[in-house]
Amino acid sequence: MIEKIIENLERTNCAKDDVFIQAVNEVFRSLEPILNNDNRYEMYAILERLITPDRIIRFKVQWLDDNNKVRINNGYRIQFNNALGPYKGGLRFHSSVNSGILKFLAFEQIFKNSLTGLPIGGAKGGSDFDPKGKSDFEIMKFCHAFMRGLYPYIGARVDVPAGDIGVGTREIGYLFGEYKRMTHTYDGVLSGKPYAFGGSLMRPEATGYGVVYFASEMLKEEYGETLQGKTCCVSGAGNVALHTIEKLQHLGANVVTCSDSDGTIYDPNGIDLGLLKALKGDGRRLSLENYSTQRYGSIYTKKENYPFDAHAVWSYSCYAAFPCATQNELTFNDAHSLIGYGVRAVVEGANMPTTPEAITLFHSNNILFAPGKASNAGGVAVSEFEMSQNASMEKWEFEKVDRKLNEIMCQIYKRVALTAREYGRERNFVDGANIAAFKRLSEAMMLEGV
Repeated sequence: MIEKIIENLERTNCAKDDVFIQAVNEVFRSLEPILNNDNRYEMYAILERLITPDRIIRFKVQWLDDNNKVRINNGYRIQFNNALGPYKGGLRFHSSVNSGILKFLAFEQIFKNSLTGLPIGGAKGGSDFDPKGKSDFEIMKFCHAFMRGLYPYIGARVDVPAGDIGVGTREIGYLFGEYKRMTHTYDGVLSGKPYAFGGSLMRPEATGYGVVYFASEMLKEEYGETLQGKTCCVSGAGNVALHTIEKLQHLGANVVTCSDSDGTIYDPNGIDLGLLKALKGDGRRLSLENYSTQRYGSIYTKKENYPFDAHAVWSYSCYAAFPCATQNELTFNDAHSLIGYGVRAVVEGANMPTTPEAITLFHSNNILFAPGKASNAGGVAVSEFEMSQNASMEKWEFEKVDRKLNEIMCQIYKRVALTAREYGRERNFVDGANIAAFKRLSEAMMLEGV
């Protein structure tokens, strides 16, 4: 059954959908133990329904730049599945955005949101608009134009977008302002809003902190160890990476690497988070090469100086690795390098940053591996907390949000680990996450009928 569905998927999707097909392959291979024991999944065509989005929305975004020149971009929203609740998932503004990337991200979002145990479905959206080099006014004008195309399809009980790459608090504020002007409503239609008008405390930190909370619980239960005093490698220098580094340092770990699209920093004395935030925080995009000129003893390696299928960020000794940049960034060669340097755990902060070949190598060498759909679910969890606060017109204290985030990440770990053990896949958290998420999601799909 699985082979036939995947063959049909490959035949009916175009080349740019390759990461989507990769994600479907990974999930479906994990599900074999459960599919073979229950014919309801075939009877209700759960797999076929699961890989087909409810709707793919594409719209034109036209706006004026600072020179009053008309600019045109593509806007997208892929509402994949709402069996568990309103569609929920981020908006990404980046030149690489297309329907294939968003289908992959929305598909992953379904499973991630299911694992939280919260009442939220899965979606993703965005535009091929690139904020780099744009003025604040240009970003504002684009966000207003984007919302004019998006607003008919969203709502507090319909679809609640959040931020993602290129969409931070500033952009969400502009989007919300335009939605409010058009609809005359003040509801929780977006999450990640500025705190001044409905945002939740700790939303910027949520994904990165959640990654570390998951890692801490996993290491405690599987190895009886903590992150205190451990050397860690982190890739990326965006919001997720920054707050992963921050929380690791809070727990006493020594983070020695970070990276951006141009190169990698290795700092054996530990990443200077203040300097890193000065270069990369709050939407700043200065090159990490500036870090090496200001921090004695650090080493900067340009991406072009490394082979295509390997990355400098993974070429150092570490106890745990945290890929927090982008999909398929940690390759088989990177995995081989990390294993040679003694890595004990790999915890994903980005969406599917590890290639299938690398995951197989980690499993065959008994390295703990946490897939992003489980370990980076903290962002969407706190987004749902924001939805709850908006609905009740409340404001939660930072400590309450942080405590609830930690609880959810520990629950996700336990759910994934117990499911893996139940189906004879102990310590295979990829299979555990996929099966646990699928069981909750498919049950809802069957109960609502066709």
